[in-house]
Amino acid sequence: MSDSRELVRPLIRVRQIRAFTAEEPPEAQLAAILDAARWTGSSANSQPWRFMLITNVATIRAIGEAGLSQTRPLLTAPAAIAVALPADDHAISRAYDEGRAVERIMIAAELVGLRAGITWIRRDVAPTVAAALALPEGWLVRTIVAVGNPTEAALAPKSEPGKARLPRAEVVMNERWRA
Repeated sequence: MSDSRELVRPLIRVRQIRAFTAEEPPEAQLAAILDAARWTGSSANSQPWRFMLITNVATIRAIGEAGLSQTRPLLTAPAAIAVALPADDHAISRAYDEGRAVERIMIAAELVGLRAGITWIRRDVAPTVAAALALPEGWLVRTIVAVGNPTEAALAPKSEPGKARLPRAEVVMNERWRA
């Protein structure tokens, strides 16, 4: 493997985790993840998000139950990070900024020795989440990232070696589209 590929290997290994042990993540690891999130770039440096660390397991489970199947990782996660955004403007740039921050949370969790799983809050579940998190008027949560230590089953390969992603030749093109 080339040196360059080895350098990005930690990034390549980040994956969605859907089941966690009950072990609580140390506060220092969660703080590091949140710092990585808050330093994420945003359109015009608007920093539209507010990150809410949730460690009350009853709250995490209630949100998980309300939003199944999109919130399944919350059924076992000992911690979660909700990304709150202003509700009055669903601009593409805010969705893009939210995605950047969420991916950064996933990567940071991996780098500090934890794992993470993205959950999506449907519109019909949004009022339940808003109430559970005491969101002020004008804010919404579309994404909550479950954080913790993965179960062994969650780490088990889901695909045969070499089959998890399409071959590079099929998804990477040089200069122009090819059929």
